[in-house]
Amino acid sequence: MSNLNEIRFVKLGGSLITDKTRPETPHLEVIRRLADEAREVVARSSLPFVIGHGSGSFGHVAASESGIHKGVSDPAQLPGVSLTQAQAFKLHQIVVAALRDAGVAAYSVVPSSCLMARGGQPDQVWPEPLLAALEVGLVPVVFGDVVMDRTWGASICSTESLFLALTPALGSRGVFVRRVVWLGATDGVLDAAGRTISEIPVSELAATTADFEGAAGTDVTGGIRLRLQAVGSLAQQGIASWIGDGRRPGALVEGLEDTAVDGTRIIPGR
Repeated sequence: MSNLNEIRFVKLGGSLITDKTRPETPHLEVIRRLADEAREVVARSSLPFVIGHGSGSFGHVAASESGIHKGVSDPAQLPGVSLTQAQAFKLHQIVVAALRDAGVAAYSVVPSSCLMARGGQPDQVWPEPLLAALEVGLVPVVFGDVVMDRTWGASICSTESLFLALTPALGSRGVFVRRVVWLGATDGVLDAAGRTISEIPVSELAATTADFEGAAGTDVTGGIRLRLQAVGSLAQQGIASWIGDGRRPGALVEGLEDTAVDGTRIIPGR
């Protein structure tokens, strides 16, 4: 067993890796470039990381049509559970295949097999498979998924929610999240004039982003609003985040290595 005690998370946003205005439309060139950058990070750094990605124009569309993001109250919704999971996993397979083709030893960790929700929120998570993968040198890949829900029957667990659930579960086992990188299709958090805000202390995050709207296209989990809530929760736990433009070559490497000069840093502790 390794002396694993710190890791990093990186989220590839659905708006980055798909066209969220067109069902089942992956941005294949972007995904392949990001996979190449992930390989570069593996080669240059001994600090492990977990890749998470959104469902973009795959799972979100199926979930919206069936309404399962609000729970399952009618047997007529059951085909929607299966379809939503299948669509989300279809994109997941594309991402994992690109990583594998790039030379990254990617290992799929499916949230529906290691997490239970309650009322639409993670209730219990079992991080052992992910930890074991990290310890042998694999790169775990997670994604937004349909999970069983103790009160709603089934619900959606976003990648943001999964990161929030994993953080204390890993911490209780002596593995701490050093930083989280959020890659989307904008250059960080933008102000009302469209300019990037370079730094936001956690104490100012809520006021700075109070008027932000949700995601473009179909998104049942809240888009940028959900992401910033997650960023704030992590910052309150002392975990820094960087939000950057994943369309820019090198962003994944710079984000994980903390060398980025663009984008937005969320500063914990003040």
